[in-house]
Amino acid sequence: MKIFIILATFYLGQCTADGPDRFYKMSSRQIDSLLTSVAQESLTITDRMHLYSSYFLETPYSFICVGDGPYALYEKYPLVNFQETNCMALCEHLLALSISDSWDNFFNNLQQIRYKDGLIGMRTRNHYTIADWLPENKWLLDDVSKLVGGERTKKVMRTISHENFFRGKGIFDMRHVTEDRDITIDYIPTASLLHIQGNLQDGDIGSLLFANKSDIFSAHMFIVLRNPDRLFIRESSNSKMSTFDTEYADWVKIIQGREKYIGIAVMRVRDELNTPERIIFPWHIGDLKLHSD
Repeated sequence: MKIFIILATFYLGQCTADGPDRFYKMSSRQIDSLLTSVAQESLTITDRMHLYSSYFLETPYSFICVGDGPYALYEKYPLVNFQETNCMALCEHLLALSISDSWDNFFNNLQQIRYKDGLIGMRTRNHYTIADWLPENKWLLDDVSKLVGGERTKKVMRTISHENFFRGKGIFDMRHVTEDRDITIDYIPTASLLHIQGNLQDGDIGSLLFANKSDIFSAHMFIVLRNPDRLFIRESSNSKMSTFDTEYADWVKIIQGREKYIGIAVMRVRDELNTPERIIFPWHIGDLKLHSD
């Protein structure tokens, strides 16, 4: 951890001295150069998540920051956007950066994370964090909610309807749309969040769950970060219209004061992938998916 902090300080210091220290101030070429340099260090994927997430601080929030690109029929927002972000886009961009060694590989890895089999389109986008996004990314992430929550873990069931979701967007062609299904998941209740903080790890991705919805799980996504003497949440939220940090205990107090949340689910980079110097190339993801089934 000490070596990682030194490296993080070095890279952030270099950007401050020689140029921008935030992604929203950087060009694609600068990000490409940063990815290539960091990939040569002996960092794990979650080490890079900690480092790269710092570059997102202060990034303006926008609910519609990303979409399916300029040729899409419905949401023509950018496929990549560092000028603004939202909670899911932050986690997607961060994961793609942290497994990549260049801009090109980052771009293609991002589409693999955001879309089923990397096929760009409204129907293939992983819209639902728990029902779509996590299952489609099990080649990279494990659901560790039960491991983190232990005996405090509970279960909740929701009915997910992609048909209703698309109709709400004015889409009525339901070919190739996933059928309605009931899904039951593990979660950690809000009342237990302070009790389980010792089980959270640096780079964990969390999903904050609705308490009062029957057709959706996730209300928000965030990143858990840990230093030797500090546990905190990094997130992009419309509460501050920005990307910012909150001490974990303070964050829990805020969440526990809101009845609309039932608890959290926790996702973690798979142990076998989270090794020093590990880079994942887009053309290897198909094999990783085969071995994760």
